[in-house]
Amino acid sequence: MVITVEIENYAVKKVLVDQGSSVDILYWATYQKLQLLDTAMIPYDEPIYGFFGEQVSTWGYIDLHTVFRDGTQTKTIPIRFLIVDAPISYNILLGRPSLNTLGAVVSTPHLAMKFPAPSDDILTIHCDQRLARECYMASLRPQLPIQQTNHIERPPGSRIALSGEDLDPRIGRDVRLEPVEDTTPLELPNGHSINLGTGLNSDEHATITPILINNTDLFA
Repeated sequence: MVITVEIENYAVKKVLVDQGSSVDILYWATYQKLQLLDTAMIPYDEPIYGFFGEQVSTWGYIDLHTVFRDGTQTKTIPIRFLIVDAPISYNILLGRPSLNTLGAVVSTPHLAMKFPAPSDDILTIHCDQRLARECYMASLRPQLPIQQTNHIERPPGSRIALSGEDLDPRIGRDVRLEPVEDTTPLELPNGHSINLGTGLNSDEHATITPILINNTDLFA
């Protein structure tokens, strides 16, 4: 799930909650946008390893107080972030260390997580589904160029900077998916057409064509 947190008086969007990660990660581009000093980072060069065993180099780590907000109520915890320079559509990855410190219970079906507040209330943070879809689409199109922008607005009378989408400029405005191979059109009885990949062999083409024609109403 994808949420928003507050760090150094900035609202940081596109924060991935990953219960499978054993570390909390702050990506280098986000580190720079937060205007953190290089001297604030403690050097650390031990690599970390992904799910498939791929090795990722680290630059260092930094301890930052991170705010989780539910309306007017908040909970602030210290998080030790590993600094990683990687082309990814998220700004931050929150793993098990921070979730355990927060005391969070994550519900994937409800796209939300709950955790106790200092006031003994139970706070709830919901997934931002629009940003989650945007990050997913960006991950499907890694060839998009990185757009450089430093626009971060501070609303009048507020200490929190509203980063909007500009804190993570890695994806463009056009998020339409493109086919990965050549296609040929199949005319449907209702006058519409649908594109089929040219990679289909004759048996596959013969199997799928009548199914599509018999379900023409799905492509109105």
